[in-house]
Amino acid sequence: MSMTTRTDDAPVPAPHAADSHELIRVHGARENNLRNVTVEIPKRRLTVFTGVSGSGKSSLVFDTIAAESRRLINETYSAFVQGFMPTLARPDVDVLDGLTTAIIVDQQRMGADPRSTVGTATDANAMLRILFSRLGTPHIGSPKAFSFNVASMSGAGAVTVERGGKQVKERRAFTVTGGMCPRCEGRGTVTDIDLTQLYDADKSLDEGALTIPGYKPGGWNHRLYSESGLYAPDKPIRTFTQAQLDDFLYREPTRMKIAGINMTYEGLVPRIQKSMLAKDREAMQPHIREFVDRAVTFTTCPDCAGTRLSEAARSSKIKGISIADACAMQISDLAEWVRELDEPSVAPLLASLRDTLDSFVEIGLGYLSLDRPAGTLSGGEAQRTKMIRHLGSSLTDVTYVFDEPTAGLHPHDIRRMNDLLLRLRDKGNTVLVVEHKPEVIAIADHVVDLGPGAGTAGGTVCFEGTVAGLRAARTLTGRHLDDRAALKDRVREPSGALEIRGATTHNLKGVDVDIPLGVLTVVTGVAGSGKSSLVHGSVPAGAGVVFVDQSPIRGSRRSNPATYTGLLEPVRKAFAKANGVKPALFSANSEGACPACNGAGVVYTDLAIMAGVATTCEECEGRRFDASVLEYRLGGRDISEVLAMTVEQAEEFFGSGEGRTPAAHRVLRNLADVGLGYLTLGQPLTTLSGGERQRLKLATHMTEKGGIYVLDEPTTGLHLADVEQLLGLLDRLVDAGKSVIVIEHHQAVMAHADWIIDLGPGAGHDGGRIVFEGTPAQLVAARSTITGEHLAEYVGR
Repeated sequence: MSMTTRTDDAPVPAPHAADSHELIRVHGARENNLRNVTVEIPKRRLTVFTGVSGSGKSSLVFDTIAAESRRLINETYSAFVQGFMPTLARPDVDVLDGLTTAIIVDQQRMGADPRSTVGTATDANAMLRILFSRLGTPHIGSPKAFSFNVASMSGAGAVTVERGGKQVKERRAFTVTGGMCPRCEGRGTVTDIDLTQLYDADKSLDEGALTIPGYKPGGWNHRLYSESGLYAPDKPIRTFTQAQLDDFLYREPTRMKIAGINMTYEGLVPRIQKSMLAKDREAMQPHIREFVDRAVTFTTCPDCAGTRLSEAARSSKIKGISIADACAMQISDLAEWVRELDEPSVAPLLASLRDTLDSFVEIGLGYLSLDRPAGTLSGGEAQRTKMIRHLGSSLTDVTYVFDEPTAGLHPHDIRRMNDLLLRLRDKGNTVLVVEHKPEVIAIADHVVDLGPGAGTAGGTVCFEGTVAGLRAARTLTGRHLDDRAALKDRVREPSGALEIRGATTHNLKGVDVDIPLGVLTVVTGVAGSGKSSLVHGSVPAGAGVVFVDQSPIRGSRRSNPATYTGLLEPVRKAFAKANGVKPALFSANSEGACPACNGAGVVYTDLAIMAGVATTCEECEGRRFDASVLEYRLGGRDISEVLAMTVEQAEEFFGSGEGRTPAAHRVLRNLADVGLGYLTLGQPLTTLSGGERQRLKLATHMTEKGGIYVLDEPTTGLHLADVEQLLGLLDRLVDAGKSVIVIEHHQAVMAHADWIIDLGPGAGHDGGRIVFEGTPAQLVAARSTITGEHLAEYVGR
């Protein structure tokens, strides 16, 4: 063994070669907007990546480091297993070594399937089912008997088996006892179609009785019924016999000749269910979505009372509590109930269940219940729920990757989250966090600041080092790190009030409150105190109310800011008018698409178990349009050149001169107002960061005509410097005569408000009350709530 010598001549062992890999080295990263980024990240330390939204943080952390770690792990499996796994391409980077296994805990919403709940997503339900199958009385069966995803079934029949070289027929029977409610099939709700919204019973089909979008007289959807011959099309539907009405509404699919063409006739109700109700609501066109919201009612299942479970599953109890009761309990209460159970025969199971439930409480989610649908969790709640399984993990020397773990957290809860991040680090793990909050940046061992701007103006490392070094570096983040918004000297006077009386949604306890109109109102409180329940559950949706919530925007790689915001429509019309051709030519998804790549701009080659290869289309050179379409111009630019413009460039182009298009200019001005001036119009939505998507949605809703704007945590994903711009936007909305109601935890937004409504004092059943109403100055002076304490500390009072 080689030796080194100390000054006192005592020989000491040289460092082992295995101890020399103390860094994750990234050289020449070029994913998305990264420009040959080179960083060296210390292992077993907490590293925070910061920078303005769109500067390249996620591209470096998720799309480069974490993606390569996952890809390398997948390659350790056999080719057969890899065939069932998502194929991942190698990130565009020169050198990437020192990687460890990456565990990604991001803000992607959890499954929106109604059968997916907090309990099923964290395995807590699985443990409860085993517990009740062992201890529940009366005993009704195996753990499957308590699962709302397993239906009860039985069957019998003849099977052929081979014995001694002979085939013998035997009769076999089987029975599966499941816990699924047969009425709602484990969904907890049943849907009913309001027939009065499908047709006008006083009219005949010939008179246009059908009131469904797309079923106008003369169209094939209408002729299917009016020319079926099963009933008279010239008689009012009210006069149909019961048999005719059944044929009209519920007849099974039947082949018949209609207008000389072989077609499949199907009753109106099942046809509507298949063509409209089976689709994702968010993906529907606005007029279809409006019809579905009007015609379909979701009601709690009367058989299982929304528990999703069969009567037998609900009848088996432990100490008077059924599994449905246990899942409906607040998790903090359920943890206490489980702690009281003392049964040596299931001691290991009880210990594991207690640990899981205690982790919920520790991470600040004790106010949830296990039967809460996973799709209703906010981005921050979903991320913390995913953390549950990692808190008690014995794994060390892994890389944990977090995407804004403080999203949706009150300042009071951020300290708890910081403690959890430090605990993971202290167990010997590398913790990488993408974050904007100064409270999290402050605990970092190492900081990587990307920028200096967003999009094409970002993608470089502005600073790498300690938090103290960041403050002295004078980068955009360093300059704003100690920013503190001041309380207003004067607040606006309300022009009216939105009265809410006796609100009882979720954990609200008969809340009475007047939300002032014509001002900037902030609704705050700890996570789970009832903020969203008060605003979304009590503010009447309808004319004049615009909701901008946290639901993710949907879009494929063909979707871009121009298509999502509706900007492309007036642009296509302007091109068509200027050249005397059809607007459809100027859509890469329609007649104008390049025939070689079908308007995608790239050609994808599937390599089975290997990562697919995407190459730029040689025919259109990535411009997505047919060559003949690019000959048409508006203001000297073709359509591909317009889509390559940034929002700022396009705003100038469509604002004056030959390209002047007022409808397009209005949309572009809204995009610029929310700080997205750097985005290119044709940039795929899949490349946008979370903060950019949130602001893109806000810009889209700003075109709607409404007097009340309700925003749900608009600072999510925003850099400290961008928050100031958001406050200016909110001020402009209020000054234009709008009423703005914001659900928010960010102290800068609270300090800037005209009126604050604080809910609490705690979460779950410890919340649901108004603990303060007044101006921010009054809240700081009173210091009577947790929010008041933190806001006073923030403004330095």
